[in-house]
Amino acid sequence: MTESTELSQDEQMLAKLGYKQELNRSWSGFSNFAISFSIISILAGCFTTFYQGWNNGGPVAISWGWPIVSLFILIIGLTMSELVSAYPTSGGIYWWAAKLGGPAAGFFTGWLNLIGLLAVTASVAYGAATFFDLTLSTVSSGWAGGAGLGRTYAIFLVILALAALANIFGGHLMAIINNISVWWHVGGAALVILILAFIPKTHQAVSWVFTTKINNSGFDGGAVGDLKFWFLVLPLGLLLTQYTITGFDASAHLSEETSAASEAAAKGIWRSIAYSAIGGYVLLLAFLFAVQDPGGVSKGGGAVDVIFGQALPQGWHFVVLLISTAGQLFCTAACMTSCSRMTFAFSRDGAIPGSRMWSKVNPRTKVPVNAVLLSFAVGAIITAPALVSVNGVPVAFLAVVSIAVIGLYLAFAVPIFLRWRLGDSFETGSWNLGAKYKWMNILAVVEIAIVSIYFILPFTPTGTPGNKDFTWSSVNYAPILTFGTLIVLAIWWKASAKHWFTGPKHTIDTDVIEAFED
Repeated sequence: MTESTELSQDEQMLAKLGYKQELNRSWSGFSNFAISFSIISILAGCFTTFYQGWNNGGPVAISWGWPIVSLFILIIGLTMSELVSAYPTSGGIYWWAAKLGGPAAGFFTGWLNLIGLLAVTASVAYGAATFFDLTLSTVSSGWAGGAGLGRTYAIFLVILALAALANIFGGHLMAIINNISVWWHVGGAALVILILAFIPKTHQAVSWVFTTKINNSGFDGGAVGDLKFWFLVLPLGLLLTQYTITGFDASAHLSEETSAASEAAAKGIWRSIAYSAIGGYVLLLAFLFAVQDPGGVSKGGGAVDVIFGQALPQGWHFVVLLISTAGQLFCTAACMTSCSRMTFAFSRDGAIPGSRMWSKVNPRTKVPVNAVLLSFAVGAIITAPALVSVNGVPVAFLAVVSIAVIGLYLAFAVPIFLRWRLGDSFETGSWNLGAKYKWMNILAVVEIAIVSIYFILPFTPTGTPGNKDFTWSSVNYAPILTFGTLIVLAIWWKASAKHWFTGPKHTIDTDVIEAFED
């Protein structure tokens, strides 16, 4: 009992969940919010996947789609806030699933979450590389004439490596970086909005922003008035919102490094979603109002940089791209932190081949260095297909984005549903939903199921089996990689893992755990 009484309140709660304090608990509540806010990063997703909304629905997919989808995502976040308040561990999502549904639920949820985190880290780093390239191209004609996809991939590797180094250097350093990142995102987004409000010579009318429909997807011959537009094309445009507002589970993964985690991590999740939804919406509206030539934007593939080129002089164009690129670099580093902590926690419980290596914590920096290096290596490999473009469409990038969305949100759905099934017998933490969980949890699961179906669909007609112009290079390989991995995992579980994976392991003496349970 002497050992138990010497532990802080956070360490006591962690001990009750079965773990000793191995990571450095140096993150404040603001830092915990900051990492999720940085990963959501409206300076990343709003810029890098803007074209997905423009080409699949146009302005209405953004002006109406963003706030509607954001509301559903906030509901998902609120249900997860209740879970992290009850179980503030680095394992986060998979730990909740194992606690509420048993070892099998934890095993598959953990792998979905890990796949999603690896993919989102890679996709953000690749987006940052693209915008770094664009930024230099605005001020150097020599750079603008350079070598395309190969150069972008090389920049991507450098950015991924720098993010890994920042994480390896120390967890406290990353907390400071994320605190700076919040203010960069707030101030940077505000400056971009002001630039687009006052510098362009003309702006689009409100009616254009809220009623214009565009179909550049290739589906349905560009029609914008039939059922196929509303139920196939437009939903594909919502990838912009669903992808941008993700990664907020980072607040859970960093809970073992956060003070007063039961409250701070819960607030970190829902606040990061709410603030990002509001800021992102104003930013996207600024993009739409600044459009000078809609046809020119479509000819440019719907890329947001085309809007900046139309509306801004070169100097202001450079400033906007610089703000976004820096925000994406912050985002990449934060994603790497979240991914490595999930890898560490899942390995701590023996679920990943080579777990002993990936769960090792550097005794000096208190950082799982090997888990960081694994995140770097996997990200580099799964993004390699981005060296190939199909008719100007970055199919590989979109596939990695889809993998991130599918993996993360399906992982979220499992514990959310299990908590709903448990009902009032669920032992809540200090932050909870009260009786509202009864409808919020089900609504969250339904939204995730619908979104996951859309994001395994082809991005272009040539990626649709049976199409006369079908090519394998156009195929969205997200379902192949995601579900192929799950099939392998199912075989592994049946043949081996179910015999030895028993869910979260205890890393603290059982008598200490029992002392807190009494």
